Amino acid sequence: MKNQKLVLGYIGNGKSCNRYHLPFVLQRPATFEVKTIYARHINHDVWAQIPGIEYTTDLEQLLNDPAIDLIVITTPHQVHYQYAKMVLEHGKHCLVEKPFTQTAKEAKELFNLAKQKGLVLSAYQNRRYDSDFLTVQKVIESQKLGDLLEIEMHFDYYRPEIPEAAHEFNPDASYLYGHGCHTLDQVISYFGKPERINYDVRQLLGQGKMNDYFDLDLYYGALKISVKSSYFRIKARPSFVVYGKKGMFIKEYKDRQEEHLKLFYMPNNPDFGMDLPQHYGTLTYYDQQGNYHEEKVVSQRGDYGLFYDDLYQTIVNDKPQVVAPWQTILQMEILENGIKDLH
Repeated sequence: MKNQKLVLGYIGNGKSCNRYHLPFVLQRPATFEVKTIYARHINHDVWAQIPGIEYTTDLEQLLNDPAIDLIVITTPHQVHYQYAKMVLEHGKHCLVEKPFTQTAKEAKELFNLAKQKGLVLSAYQNRRYDSDFLTVQKVIESQKLGDLLEIEMHFDYYRPEIPEAAHEFNPDASYLYGHGCHTLDQVISYFGKPERINYDVRQLLGQGKMNDYFDLDLYYGALKISVKSSYFRIKARPSFVVYGKKGMFIKEYKDRQEEHLKLFYMPNNPDFGMDLPQHYGTLTYYDQQGNYHEEKVVSQRGDYGLFYDDLYQTIVNDKPQVVAPWQTILQMEILENGIKDLH
């Protein structure tokens, strides 16, 4: 199957499809071809139809097209399970936006079905290819920090109008599901399964309102990793702060791919998503001779399209899945557990 071009179909024609998927797939014409996009209401006032792609409101047309190898689900996550099951039952490989499903039980069922049918099923964890996360990995692996003691990860906004507009608690609209799925996957992908987790998941506006804050502590021996987010941070906390026995690294600014995509500044621009020097993180440490150092670390280049490159290698060349099923199931268990006591 080497050098085979994969033919794609998409379920959903909104922000996820047009902002976080198509700009990267269309940069890879040698390995991917987008044939069809399905949505219940296909005409969109924000996203223009792309020449050469067929748009349809007939789901059966998409599912029954023998030319399509892989279907990508970019709908709200409440219907991910329903659509993914349909896709797999029609013999197609399937990629599902995050959060993957509503429950771990649903995730397990889908992965079992994919295995039975010999198909690839994956969650779209593009944030593994964030510049800030890749840069933190580079710093850790330099060993200049020494043994790791603590990592703080923040994903903050100042959007009070969102929780203020909620008049009941809806698990599907929880902040933990919507944003914990980014940062928790980064932790799981690099550090594995934690020994234990401490949950602090709140409704800052009171019971019966939406979950708008979370602070999860994941423990790996002596290392504590805190994953924190709030809708009420008028100034965002640093994206990453990493503490070791010999030093620390602070990365104030998040990966800039989302920032550029929101401005319709697309990946065909050579500086797309790239940090400028003012965005670089600061590494402070003592070396083996006891000398003090403080230096800027040039950011690694982020690229969400690398997820698709890895998925291609899994489907076409039988390489191991980068986002392993157990990682997705573990994340769903954490998300479920985090909101179970909210009302």
